[in-house]
Amino acid sequence: MRNRYRGGDQPQQIDISPLIDMVFILLIFFMVSSTFVKDMDIDIQRPSAASAEPSSTKAVRVYVDARGEAFLDGQPVRTWMIQSRLRDRLAALSDKTVLVVADAKVPAGKLVEVVDQCRLAGADEVAVATDKEVGA
Repeated sequence: MRNRYRGGDQPQQIDISPLIDMVFILLIFFMVSSTFVKDMDIDIQRPSAASAEPSSTKAVRVYVDARGEAFLDGQPVRTWMIQSRLRDRLAALSDKTVLVVADAKVPAGKLVEVVDQCRLAGADEVAVATDKEVGA
């Protein structure tokens, strides 16, 4: 097809760079606005419960592995230190919910100790994650 306005036989091209820019902007927007909850890379076998309910995705998570070691923010923490570190973390949040993700083999005494430290840190709600929990 001959372009009679330019006087040449050059084919017209469509500039798609604004389209590519817009696609990247939308991609970044959706990535930033999405909420991702990922458990730590600890091998934890959660206990099962018939009355499990979904938890808040904004809950602070404290992990307890099969050996009884606790983790907060991906870092190992001694049980007696959970209260002070969690208090600092909860001070900046409006939703003061803590979810304890514990292995099924953790002794009940250790689990109670971790939950107690979370409550002493100022958590409004402390829950224990189970296998059938939908929100985690």
